[in-house]
Amino acid sequence: MTDVSALLSQIHQGDFRSLARAISLVENELDGSEELLEKIPSRRIPVTGITGPPGAGKSSLLTALIGLLVKRNVRVGVITVDPTSPFNFGSLLGDRIRMKEHFNDPRVFIRSVATRGSLGGLSEKIIEVTEVMKAAPFDFLFIETVGVGQSEVDIAGLADTTVIVLVPQGGDEVQTMKAGLMEIADIFVVNKSDHPDSDQFAKSLSMLAASKSPARAHGKVESTATWQIPVVKTIATTQAGIEELLALIEKHHSAGIVNERQSYMLTEKVWRLIAKHRMKNVDRKKLQSEIQGAILQGNFNAFRFAKSKY
Repeated sequence: MTDVSALLSQIHQGDFRSLARAISLVENELDGSEELLEKIPSRRIPVTGITGPPGAGKSSLLTALIGLLVKRNVRVGVITVDPTSPFNFGSLLGDRIRMKEHFNDPRVFIRSVATRGSLGGLSEKIIEVTEVMKAAPFDFLFIETVGVGQSEVDIAGLADTTVIVLVPQGGDEVQTMKAGLMEIADIFVVNKSDHPDSDQFAKSLSMLAASKSPARAHGKVESTATWQIPVVKTIATTQAGIEELLALIEKHHSAGIVNERQSYMLTEKVWRLIAKHRMKNVDRKKLQSEIQGAILQGNFNAFRFAKSKY
């Protein structure tokens, strides 16, 4: 039996072993997971989402950002969402491979979670894992998503600041992106900007960003300030542009922009939790047996049968 109060107390004190245990608890829906989630106090930690297509250098960029932050002696939490293994349903890549230079840093906690078939670039349990991470004394919390391209828009509902990482390519191709990733950005990053096309690509992004209304460009509404989406050029492997990017992230955190998408995402989560709770006493095997019997009687109607179970 898990002592949830003791576990939470250890997490509040910055015990990473307890934090890892709590994440496993909620990911696998083990005994005590519901109680743990219900007891987590609301704590405001800015969440930065980093997303973009495969090969854009998201992990390298995040590694560089972590390096800057640990120099300030602050605590950083990182959730990396990886593709699911078809064999064991765990993450394929893993935190020990990516960002390995920070893995043993006592100021940094990195956890890989698997998508487990979830669409939108995030894990099915990402909200639960994020809430558990918020219970720890982190100053910054990053979520790096699977690089699946334009379907990766769920991050805009979870993160306070969404960073879209792209690589230089023809300016015309920017237009083909804007229906997906281009609609959710708070900050655009042109990584690998030593590429000869980087200036033109950044210019095309800047023109697109300037054409959007800051108040409604990506499901976020004006609060105390408007936000014009910036474009920053970086070379993650040489640290070029990383300080500017971090400054923009911090500026957005403090800009007072309210994320409307968050309420939609949480509504969907609460709806699923309610549905799951109401279905918990439904025995699927028993249901199948009853349906089989009704079919043999020759008068089975799925809709009438379902209504009888409401």
